[in-house]
Parts: sequence; structure tokens; C-alpha cells
Amino acid sequence: MDTTNASVHPFQVSFFEALKFWLKLGFISFGGPAGQIAIMHRELVEEKRWISEGRFLHALNYCMLLPGPEAQQLATYIGWLMHRSWGGIVAGALFVLPSLFILIGLSWVYVAFGGFVGGWSKQVLGPDALFAGAALAATLVTWFTFLPSFLFILAGGPLVESTHGKLQFTAPLTAITASVVGVIASLGLFFIAHIAYRSGATGGFISRLDGAALSISLVAAVASLRYKLGVIPVIAACALTGLGLRLLGWA
Repeated sequence: MDTTNASVHPFQVSFFEALKFWLKLGFISFGGPAGQIAIMHRELVEEKRWISEGRFLHALNYCMLLPGPEAQQLATYIGWLMHRSWGGIVAGALFVLPSLFILIGLSWVYVAFGGFVGGWSKQVLGPDALFAGAALAATLVTWFTFLPSFLFILAGGPLVESTHGKLQFTAPLTAITASVVGVIASLGLFFIAHIAYRSGATGGFISRLDGAALSISLVAAVASLRYKLGVIPVIAACALTGLGLRLLGWA
């Protein structure tokens, strides 16, 4: 039995308290899957201690195996683990809905993507209802993108939980997660390489380095890893710093 962080058993969390967290997560889940998973780990394992490290990793290993958005699947799995079917449905839905509503709201001022653009250009509800048709298309795209994740988790969750602590089942899942971590690490190196050099810069290696971008990246990493600052404050501080440096002509 996994006793890590066992002082707070996941099923002791009230449904309303969990609902508030999943809604909050939907609004602060920046950084793509890797960033979203990191936020969930910090909030659920390190700070709130709603779930143990072992349970979190076991759920993550399973979600890495599934096709589709693993961060949303992980939220659904943990929600199911705490409050069964309704917990999983609420966690998965609230993970997605804020982004959908923000997308539709931004689209009102002509920021659009995917299903919204298709719905707008195809006039699915006619030329007199472009926005309504585009919003409907975006909703349907979101629904059919994430619906399989709910099915995978709610159907497979009980089986996966029954394998917890059984090496013959967990070892292959851990290996899959390790390979995914390698892919994420290579992607991180790709991004570092692209922010490290100033666009259009000429000259030697040192003169082409973007000192401002590298410094902001380093400070953000220290703030997140060493001082455990939240994602929103770190992103906001970095954005303001970058804007200030650009206005001053230093970046």
C-alpha cells in the first residue's frame, strides 16, 4: 500500500472543494501538457497533499499510454480517483471549459482558431449567424476531441487502480512515461536553442546570444524550482520584464 503523503487520503476531500480547484486549474493551466502536469503535481501532491506521489505517478503513467491530451486525462483520472464518475467528469470538463469560453470570447475580437475558423468560414448556421455558427463549431470540436479521454479514464480507471503496486503492470507504464519525458526534454532543448540566439544577429557565438531572454529564463526557472512560486506570478513577472526591456531598447 502506498503511504506517501497518506496523512490526507484523497477521498477525504469534499466534492465542492475539489470542484473549486478544478475550475481554478482550468484558468491557470499554462505551458502545454508538461506545464499543466507540473501545476497539478505542485498543487495536488506538494501543497494540498490530496494525493500521494505514488498514486499521481501511477495515474500519469497510464495517461501517457493513452492517445489524446494527457494533462486533461490526468485531471479526469484524479477527479475520478477522489469522487468516482462525477468527480472525473467535473475535473475533465472544468479543465477544458474555461479555455473554450476564453477562445470564444477572444474570437469576438477576431482571435480565432480551429473549429471556430471553420464554422465562421463555412457559415454553418447561415450568413446572418456567423459568430453563433463558429462558436457551435468550436464547441463540437472540443467535445469530440476530449470525449474519448473521459471514456478511456472512466472505463479503464478501475482496472488501472487494481494494478497499483504490481511491478509486472507498472514497469511497462513507467517505461512509456520515461520515453515521453525524453521527448519533452528534447523539446525543451529545442526551445532553449531558439531563444538563446537573437533573430537576425550576426557575428560570433557570444555576440549572437540573447542575454535578456536567457536571463529571464534562468530567473523563471529559479523562481519556480527553488522558491516554488506560482505559474501565474512567474509568467506575469517575466512578461512585464520582457516588455520593460523592449521599451528601453535592451531586448
